[in-house]
Order: sequence, then structure tokens, then C-alpha cells
Amino acid sequence: MHVLYEESGTFKAARIFSRSDSTMQVESESGKRSKIKNAIVLFEFDAPEPAQLLNQAQAEAEKIEIDFLWECAPQEEFEATVFAEDYYGHVPSAVEKAAVIFALNSAPAYFHRRGKGRYRPAPPDILAAALAAIEKKRLQAEQQQRWTDQLLAGELPEEIAQVATSLLIKPDKNSNEWKAFAAAVEQQRTTPEQLLLSVGAWSHPLALHQTRFMATHFPKGSTFPALSSALPTQFNDLPIADVTAYSMDDSFTTEVDDALSVTLLGDDVMRLGIHIAAPGLAIERDSDIDRLARSRMSTVYTPGYKIPMLPDSLISAFSLDAGELRPAVSLYVDANLATGEMLGSETRLERIRVAENLRHNILDDAITAEALADPSVNIPYGEWLRPLWRYALHLSAQREAVRGKPENNSRVEYSFVLEGPHDDPDTTVKLVPRRRDAPLDRIIAEYMILANNLWGGLLAQHDVPGIYRSQQAGRVRMSTHALPHEAIGVPYYAWSTSPLRRYVDLVNQLQVIATARHGVSARLAAPFKPKDADLFAIIGAFDAQYSAWGDYQSAMERYWCLRWLQQQDIRVINATVLRDDLVRLDGAPLVTRVAGLPALERGHQVSIEILGYNELALELECRLRDTAPV
Repeated sequence: MHVLYEESGTFKAARIFSRSDSTMQVESESGKRSKIKNAIVLFEFDAPEPAQLLNQAQAEAEKIEIDFLWECAPQEEFEATVFAEDYYGHVPSAVEKAAVIFALNSAPAYFHRRGKGRYRPAPPDILAAALAAIEKKRLQAEQQQRWTDQLLAGELPEEIAQVATSLLIKPDKNSNEWKAFAAAVEQQRTTPEQLLLSVGAWSHPLALHQTRFMATHFPKGSTFPALSSALPTQFNDLPIADVTAYSMDDSFTTEVDDALSVTLLGDDVMRLGIHIAAPGLAIERDSDIDRLARSRMSTVYTPGYKIPMLPDSLISAFSLDAGELRPAVSLYVDANLATGEMLGSETRLERIRVAENLRHNILDDAITAEALADPSVNIPYGEWLRPLWRYALHLSAQREAVRGKPENNSRVEYSFVLEGPHDDPDTTVKLVPRRRDAPLDRIIAEYMILANNLWGGLLAQHDVPGIYRSQQAGRVRMSTHALPHEAIGVPYYAWSTSPLRRYVDLVNQLQVIATARHGVSARLAAPFKPKDADLFAIIGAFDAQYSAWGDYQSAMERYWCLRWLQQQDIRVINATVLRDDLVRLDGAPLVTRVAGLPALERGHQVSIEILGYNELALELECRLRDTAPV
């Protein structure tokens, strides 16, 4: 005797070996014995053999027309084996009973299961809806397959092109487009980015990089919405500073945040003025413009292109452009140039008129440490620069004493100059080197550190909360705690000198302005009060967004470095070993891995051969040519 039963959704047939009241032991064709419950048995039969029954019943079931079966079935719930007799018009064989069961089970849209071997035909309206859904699914599957086949053939379906960006950054994995695309990626054994590039979703890797960044972080575009009200830009109640101030920036800088002035008081005493653009005088916490700035957190910089944190109109109104009377938060420091002693400091809210916006690329060659140290050498703006340089050297030495070691500023940094559109890979790119320890860089760096240090201390002194950058035990972090920055060698460090470009600086400026205005009562008057939870939210958001901006800037600089190497047709280049197989190219700001690089000391010079460029992965394909430079 044999039995047909259903187990875990699968129909099985076997020989009965033994039985009890509720269970039986059956033996499969392979001889394996299993214990099953009587409740899952559909029917028993003598012939044919179990394996033959399954094969013959399946073949018979495929001949049954489901539509006709549905029309023949009773409207109420029925037993499949009983219905088999009505369907065939005679007492059904085991094969025929099994065939009807298999057919009923294969058509869930037509027949709803109601228990072991029991079914009920779907009502006409429900059946019609189910069949429509099945047809829709079938058509979708066919469409998906067509799209997949087109992608594998190197063609870009219009429907895929329309969602290409979302496929990379935020795909709808339930969509037909994604399913077709994912199947093509898997079958071609490639990456989503490479597949989309190969079929022409973007004309070159640069467009993909840029589109993905913008779609991720600026899905509505980078233009600013219109402000609900105009911001004040005239501050006639502020006094006008009687100083001669200059700014010092790169030639492509349009947001002039800072300027310096020097007033000699006699007996080697200098009054240094650090003047910072003051958008904080016009921006109130939680205003429209504040929320816009907070949504961006920082200006995004990439070669040849930037996305400003603030609207151009506001930048133009507050940037310390030459000849324009602009509001500023000024820090005045009286210092002894002979000893480096700080004699006093004061913060003022005022208006200043910058005499000239100076540029590094014009002055760097003439302004050397040797020329600054020799009064007989005539240098541009010498009366302004020499006192600044003398005091900057004192400040640097004081910080070095705290740090316990000198700063390593000898590395060459590079500016990227694009002579054409930033979104065209054929644009010529130039790398302009500048040493970090160039005097003009050191002067600006020292006085920005000084301002960030003193203003951080001013806020701490008045118990006005601010956002500080600290470093302890090698860990750099941002917090509301006025802690030392060990790497810089200062007791406090609160970013405050770039309020047109960084939101943290703008927040700190709001606090400094309140402190300058209200003194001992600033704690109550400042926009952010002690333990304000919003400050912690700003720190978290800023860290994440500033890091994302930095990653994108690094990626774009890496891309244009690869383009520069190609444009220069460089095949062999020297490099300096950093560690393991990692080297830094000489003459270009690119760090890359060299497969098979032997164990060499850090700083060892090697020559590498360039084999190719992967502008999508931003990798240089290269190999070691020699363990000595060319």
C-alpha cells in the first residue's frame, strides 16, 4: 500500500511501512524511512508505484485546463478527491485524483485552499482581479528582462536613464527598473557605477561623481530660495576704525573673512588688529538665513567650483572687500615685539575699510623669511608685514614650547587652477605649489590661531557657551567644553575667524558679539545659553557634513590630479614612501598604492611607472620601476 501526502508545501508519495492511530512510517523510493502524521495524508493507493504516480499525475495535471476546471467546480468548498470523480465522470484512478489535486494547487488565483485537500473556487470578481494582477506581473517581468538584456548589450533604456541617479544613491528596490538593473549588474559581474557609465548614463566619470554628490546633498539644487525679508547691511551706529588694514588670500578667494592691521605705539610695542567679517550682526538665531546656513554648515570647495554656505548677496555685503566700509568684529592685541609679551587685548564691534585685498600668488616670491629679517631689503608692504612677522615668530615659539616639538610645516601643498569649466574633463588643470611654511601663510595662520584662542578664552571667562575644537591624548573633537588643543599648543581653540564659510564660526561669532556688547551679563544675553541642547545638535551635524564636504573635495582633487598626470603625459614619476605599499607622488598631491613595493623606510625615494588611470575608482594603476629615483 502507498500513500500521497503533503509535507512543507511539497507533494510526496511513498510506501507505507507501518502505521499507528495517528502516525505512520513510510519508505521512499531511495529506502529512506520517515515518520509522518496521518493528518497530512491525502489518500492511499495500490498502484502505480509512488514515483510513477508523481510523474504521471504531474503530466496529467498539465493537460487540465484551469479555466474549465474552475467552471466545473462547485461554488462551495469541496474535497479534491471527490471533485475528481465529477470532473472525470468516473471513479478516478490514483493518478487522476493526484492530477486534480496538483492542478487545483497550482492555480491559487482560481482556487483557494481551505485545508488538507479541500478548496473553494474564487468568486468571479476576485478571480478577475487576481488574473489582472498576474498578467501585470508577467508583463513587468518581460519588461524587466528586456531592460536587462538591453543593458547587457550596452544599450541604455530610456526608463533606466530617467532614474540612473537614484539607482546609485537611493534606489527603490521594489521598482522594476532597479530589479532589471540589479540583474544586469549581477550578470555582468561589475559595479553599478561602471555599468551605468558603460551604457552612457553619463558621458564621463567626472559627471557621475558630480551628479551623485549633488543628488545626495543638494537634491533641490544649490541655489538659495528668496529670503522673506532683507537683512540689514548698514551699521552706522558702529564706530569707524582708524587703522590701515589688509587682507591676504588666494587669488580665487571671494569670501574675504579676515584682515590685519598694525599700529606701532613706540618702544617696540605694536597694536595688532585682527578684523573678522561680521555677518553675525545681521543674522539672528533661527531666522531664515540662519536655517539656510545651518542646512549647509560650510562652503563646499572643489577645484574650479564652490557651493557657498551663504547667499552671494550676503557675502557681498559683509566680505571685507577693498575700499568698502564693512562691519567687523575686531580683536586688538597690544604686544611687545622684542619679547613677544602680550600686554593686553580687547574686542570691539566696529566698521573698517580694508585698504587692499592682497594675494599670495603675487607676493609669495618677494616675501621671504630672509627679506623680512633684513630691514635694508625693500619689500612690498614692509611696514605692515615686518611687525606682523616678528610677533608671529614669537607666537609660534610660544606654542612650540607648549607642544614640546616644532610643527612640521615643510610639506608642499597645491592649489588646483582649472582653465575652463569645472565639469569638463578636457579642461586644462594646473597645479600651483605653495609651501605651508611660507611667511605669508605663517602670518595668517598664527593670527587666526591667536583670535580663535583669545575669543575661546573670552567666552569661557564670561561663562558664555561656544563650540570648541580640542585635542587631548591625540584625539581631536568638537564640544562645548573649553579644553586645550595640544597639537596647536593653546589652552582654548574656538573656530571664529571664517563666519562667511563655516557655520560653527558663525555660531561662535554670535556668542562673541553678545560678549563684546554685554560683558558680564553676556551669559544671559547670548543667543545660546549654557547647556543649550541645540549646540550639541549643531556639533553632531557639523562634524558629519563637514566631513562629507571634505571627502568630496578630496575626491575631486584626486580626480583632477589624475587628469593632470594624463595631460602632462607623465609615464614615470618619483615618489616618496609613506608606509608599506603607500607612496606620495613628487610634484603632485596624490597618494597611491604600488603593488609589490618592497619593505622600505619611510621617506625613501622610488620611481614608479604609470600603467593607467581609473577615474571612476580614482585610482592610479602603477608599478615599481626602481627603488631609486629617476
